[in-house]
Amino acid sequence: MSLIQFRLTLSFFTSSMEDSPSFSTKEIYWLASCFWGIITCKLVYDITGFISPFCFKGYGKLSDKEKMEWNNRGFSTFHALIAAWASLYLLLFSDLFNEDSSNDLIVNRSSIISNMVLGFSIGYFLSDLAMVFWHFPALGGLEYVLHHGLSMFSISLSLMSSQGQIYILMVLFSESTTPFVNIRWYLDVAGRKSSTIYIYNGIALFFG
Repeated sequence: MSLIQFRLTLSFFTSSMEDSPSFSTKEIYWLASCFWGIITCKLVYDITGFISPFCFKGYGKLSDKEKMEWNNRGFSTFHALIAAWASLYLLLFSDLFNEDSSNDLIVNRSSIISNMVLGFSIGYFLSDLAMVFWHFPALGGLEYVLHHGLSMFSISLSLMSSQGQIYILMVLFSESTTPFVNIRWYLDVAGRKSSTIYIYNGIALFFG
């Protein structure tokens, strides 16, 4: 298929979805952000596996299970950073939840950005849950399935109803502690539990 044919097909598909009564522009944004979350997780997983041997000499000595979890924690950290910073911006620095910016109740407010952040997180949870099932129980047991299931359920409800997003964003901001949890695991696997950075990371995790 030529580039022109691809563009025409994509244009026809997009316009058909927008004209269809079953798809609104809002829902297209949801689906796009969700798929983008899945694709991003896959890309970061592969990139983590590619650059890790150059950053950590012991990566090649890890078992296949440890390498898989190492890479998995790579996109877990990436999602945590994106979700935490986006949530912080929407909660504190944007006008979305400013009392004077709208007559709507704060619990009923949403925006394109907030919808895309929630959609992106659903994409992450789907990707991680798929890996949990595929390698079960190497990456976690039923508690992980319950956690991810409830997370996707609550985010989906908020996304579809456009209600309670302020509370969901507060919870997503708590993802800011995830990088410290992952760093702790990385240092443990690397045999650096007695290092100073391990102690500092533990203190940061505690305050987080």
